[in-house]
Amino acid sequence: MEGRIHSVETSGMVDGPGIRYVIFTQGCLLRCQYCHNPDSWDRDGGEMRSVSSLVEDIKKYLPYMKHSNGGVTVSGGEPLLQLDFLIELFKECKKIGIHTTIDSSGGCYSTGADFQIKFKELLTYTDLFLVDVKHIDDSKHRKLTGVSNKHILEFAKKLSEEKVPVWIRHVLVPGVSDNEEDLANLSSFISTLSNVNKVEVLPYHKMGVYKWKELGLTYPLEGVESPTEQEVNRAKTLLNAK
Repeated sequence: MEGRIHSVETSGMVDGPGIRYVIFTQGCLLRCQYCHNPDSWDRDGGEMRSVSSLVEDIKKYLPYMKHSNGGVTVSGGEPLLQLDFLIELFKECKKIGIHTTIDSSGGCYSTGADFQIKFKELLTYTDLFLVDVKHIDDSKHRKLTGVSNKHILEFAKKLSEEKVPVWIRHVLVPGVSDNEEDLANLSSFISTLSNVNKVEVLPYHKMGVYKWKELGLTYPLEGVESPTEQEVNRAKTLLNAK
């Protein structure tokens, strides 16, 4: 079994608990205006890697991961575009006692029978989901990402129904995703979920702007600055975030 991989980070500290071996998959259906990996959008890009080769590399870092209560996180791109690969990878991770996390926007979540069968199986090997809620307002979400948020909110509800632990993450972009009413509505939505262990506010940054320029793309948020500490704290209060 192979997956299409964008890159790997062997000592991630922000994508789940502890020290993480982070696998960034290739391919995404969203076109977020602040995306710091636009080179991960192309579903035909990246490098094909086998589950066995990744697991062999993961084993090198087991002492660090286990000592810190860390594990493996699969991010993207959008990991759920490669369900078969995820299932096989996490099966192998569980054989060697590794905590597993998926960082997903839910952008390809589907209620279709084939997706649901595979997704249900994947949940049996997944310890934690990091769910990226880009915007609670559907029209603003469409402007920000190019797609509706309806199926993404259904994704969050499904995880709640299945009692899979989640961390909710929200990127705070001044003038885009920091409106007080929107944050209050997002907080209300989060309160309907029974499985949220943590809420994180991620301040918008411009570290990926150079990639847009390298790809010949116009960066949509040109001139937008990172939020101030006060703005971040205000959002954290509204979202009951840590």
